[in-house]
Amino acid sequence: MSMKMPAWLMCLPFALSAQIPEPNLPAGVGVNIHFVKGHERDLDMIAAAGFKFARMDFTWAGIERRRGEYDWSGYDELTANLEKRGLRALYILDYSNRLYEEEVTSPNPITGQPHKTTASPQRPESVAAFAQWAGTAARRFRGRNIIWEIWNEPNIHFWQPKPDVQQYTTLALATIQAIRAADPHATIVAPATSEFPWAFLEAFFKSGVLEHLDAVSVHPYRNYARAPETVAPDYEKLRALMDRYAPTPRQGKIPILSGEWGYATHTKGLPLETQAQFAVRQQLVNLLCNVPLSIWYDWKNDGDDPDEREHHFGTVLPDLTPKPAYTAIQTLTRELAGCRIVRRVPTGNEHDFVILLSDSQARHKVAAWTIGEAQQVRLGIESDANLKPDDVTLPAINGNGQPGQVRLQQGKLVLELTPWPQYFALPASARLSE
Repeated sequence: MSMKMPAWLMCLPFALSAQIPEPNLPAGVGVNIHFVKGHERDLDMIAAAGFKFARMDFTWAGIERRRGEYDWSGYDELTANLEKRGLRALYILDYSNRLYEEEVTSPNPITGQPHKTTASPQRPESVAAFAQWAGTAARRFRGRNIIWEIWNEPNIHFWQPKPDVQQYTTLALATIQAIRAADPHATIVAPATSEFPWAFLEAFFKSGVLEHLDAVSVHPYRNYARAPETVAPDYEKLRALMDRYAPTPRQGKIPILSGEWGYATHTKGLPLETQAQFAVRQQLVNLLCNVPLSIWYDWKNDGDDPDEREHHFGTVLPDLTPKPAYTAIQTLTRELAGCRIVRRVPTGNEHDFVILLSDSQARHKVAAWTIGEAQQVRLGIESDANLKPDDVTLPAINGNGQPGQVRLQQGKLVLELTPWPQYFALPASARLSE
């Protein structure tokens, strides 16, 4: 499927001040939530963990209950509550509205049984109404540093009655037009696909939409046997595909965002400790792959059924008791605050991740772990101050928040690598060998 870019969209200004976060910690650390009003204790804990973004459905049917009349009160409250805590919103412009679309029958995504739902916007009237609502929202919340994401996972059952890339692309282009007209500097991302559906993505990019998006958002879910580090080749392939269809001035310059991604701790899922390890490694690997925003799914367990995956993605329990993932995120954002990645230090083993980071004062820190068996590695270290050849112990913090240590021994940095990242600062005069 190939679509010609409409003439009206070609004339719109590109957002010159798009608010994509800087690629440092914790600027792009985010979490998905499922509430609008209230829940201030949740928001306090989200901020205390070091999260800087909250992603939430911005639901059309909940705002426009009568044609042409919008109730923004819930999102006025949520946006204000986020801002009070230094949090930014990523709002998902979704789903359909029975005021404009027909009822259809489709398989229930969990049971597989036929059920009634509302068709996604595909008739000209409903596409226009959705775009008008999105543009009005952008005008109302102009200047609030919101990222607007167009739909959620349109390549699977969230597009009714079945995924249709042409229908979704039509909606996305109309929505971009309306938002840009309302706020030329709005930050707009899409298509928020589940995983990396290459045919869907290519068809979407062929429309010319990459000229007008501020970033491409994807949800890099994968089999639970595949750790976060396995995402790197997918990002590489996605960038190549984007460059094939992006206008020449934008090739290599359009950010990729990890708009939603998590691992659950249900019966057939991950142990609590492994989920915690993956939560922080996901953030670090995304930054290593030049992905500046990573939304962890989910903030809170949505139920207590031990066998239901959807109940166990959270970093906290339903009563807000922290899971190990909460502590792990809080430790990451505290220990590496203000840091950005410099490079991955080779160890001779592709399973090892030794990441050198630097802060604004050029002070160096290290995050180190392995996706293989726990092992010791020894890395060369240089110093203008000629560090003593005797053993020197450096304080470290393990990814679970517990104190640890690493050693400098006879010109070598000695690390005990495990699946838990550990964080430590290098002496001011020291640097890891190339």
